[in-house]
Amino acid sequence: MSKRLDETLVSVGFENLINGTYPPAEVFSVKVKQGQGVLKRGSLLAAGETEGELELISTSTTGKANAVLAEDVDTGSEEAVVAVAYRTGHFNTNALIVKDEYSVTAADKEALRSVGILLSDAVEA
Repeated sequence: MSKRLDETLVSVGFENLINGTYPPAEVFSVKVKQGQGVLKRGSLLAAGETEGELELISTSTTGKANAVLAEDVDTGSEEAVVAVAYRTGHFNTNALIVKDEYSVTAADKEALRSVGILLSDAVEA
């Protein structure tokens, strides 16, 4: 069976998380608080109640925003899970995932900027 040259073999969706290449997106390992369900790539993380553990940012988060999740992670275990997050990079604010009742604030943007994460607004097509 022959293939046609104009046939679509696969399609790649456009991800809108990363805005630019400077500063470079650098990853590191983080501990993510258990019991939050599946957190998706692009989740905005902040320090939680337990020292050394991050959680999805919300109105009840105790710490400042300081990382963006780099891959999906299932936190449905009994203990905190190790995940990969961005420690630096340039991201689109409207592509970040936060809890439903939460919006990224100016204080969040400043906290992220202080650790090397820049946020910009992107026009959605």
